[in-house]
Amino acid sequence: MDMHLHGRRHQTTTNEPTRTTAMDVCIENCLNCARACEELISHCLFRGGEHASSAHIKVLMDCAEVCTVSANFMTRGSDFHVETCELCASVCAACAIDCARLAHDDEMMARCADICRQCAESCKMMVGTH
Repeated sequence: MDMHLHGRRHQTTTNEPTRTTAMDVCIENCLNCARACEELISHCLFRGGEHASSAHIKVLMDCAEVCTVSANFMTRGSDFHVETCELCASVCAACAIDCARLAHDDEMMARCADICRQCAESCKMMVGTH
């Protein structure tokens, strides 16, 4: 059964997808990244100033949400996990850049930037393996 999705043809499958070690690592990285971003939101709001800017809080929220969605899609073997991982990689990369920009005196911010970079890389691998 072919489904047309945003200009792309997507083949649905009836076979149980095979989870790979790389996918398990990516799921774990996505969950870690979502948790780190959620924790950082409160920290940034407490710090105030540039850390609490609406743009920075939005990218943290976007990152946490897309990471959760990607992990869920991979966990259940969704045929659409490649698309969610592609978006996740982009959002995580943007979040890493923003966190790194503010990390000059903030260990939590630097840690979040590292976790976001790691998640972006593992999601890129998921996109490249399919």
